[in-house]
Amino acid sequence: MPPLMRQILSRVGISLLVLWGASMLIFVIARVIPGDPARVALGPNATAEQVEALSQALHLDRPILIQYGFWLRDLVQGDLGRSLYTNRPVTQDIAEFLPATLELVFVAALLMVALGMPLGILAARYRGRWPDHLIRVLSLLTVSAPAFVWAVVLMLLFAYFLPIFPIAGRLSEEFAIPRVTGFLTIDSLLAGDLAAFADALHHIILPAVALSLSGIGQAARLTRANMIETYDKPYIEMAQAYGFPESRISRTYAFRPSLIPSLTIIGLDIAALLGNAFLVEAVFGWPGLSRYGVQVILRKDLNAIVGTVLVIAAMFLIVNIIVDILTVLLNPKIRHAEKRG
Repeated sequence: MPPLMRQILSRVGISLLVLWGASMLIFVIARVIPGDPARVALGPNATAEQVEALSQALHLDRPILIQYGFWLRDLVQGDLGRSLYTNRPVTQDIAEFLPATLELVFVAALLMVALGMPLGILAARYRGRWPDHLIRVLSLLTVSAPAFVWAVVLMLLFAYFLPIFPIAGRLSEEFAIPRVTGFLTIDSLLAGDLAAFADALHHIILPAVALSLSGIGQAARLTRANMIETYDKPYIEMAQAYGFPESRISRTYAFRPSLIPSLTIIGLDIAALLGNAFLVEAVFGWPGLSRYGVQVILRKDLNAIVGTVLVIAAMFLIVNIIVDILTVLLNPKIRHAEKRG
């Protein structure tokens, strides 16, 4: 078996074990939160008999290990239970809301990499000069404030004072496109509706920028620090002595080695976008899984809480696996070490 495939299978196996452990932890935490979920779901006017009947239906009258056994049995069959908030299967809710969050996170991650890393390269190339100082100050400002603060600031600036972008939602009411993938930018292109595609981009820009600003600053700082360290290597000095163009040295000889140590942290930041999306979606009224997660937590919807957190944990692990694969592909030392092993 090729070393890369062996490593992928190893990472997948470890991730499945981590996901199983996370499911147990989430399951227990969701059930020890104060409050009776049956009473919350039925409301204050429900009778004691109605509350008792719902508790029995949810197995809440059984020991927690028995409850977990029932839930795990249903999970193996692809059933995450029924949401008390929407009165629909949790899998149906996740299928409806997850694409919106993934689309938002994807655009935010694209902005983070496409803007953060070039800014870090620029700062390292002009180290000690005004572009470097400006980028470092901007990076510090973006990193120091959480995503929901930027969401509020951007909404005030570009939706109220300067009404350039829409305040909430994913698409204007005048557009109706068939939902194929759940990603409105893709679905609008599949439908051949360029006006709807432009409108979907118009809606996603502001929340994606708010979600990505902290990551952009982090990516710029990491890339700058690692490239400056790489610039001090002997082979960079040799390339400069041979008179290679500075753009070639920066792009070919300095960027790729500095990318490897930055990749892991940037990958974690991309995965963290899923968690940061909770409040950003709430501010912009973005109908995604993170906003749905906030609603079900407030209502102590046990099945929906566990299902939502489990999906986010799975996405986090998938991003980590992708980062591990990219690290192996970019770092020849790891590939050679695995072949010898």
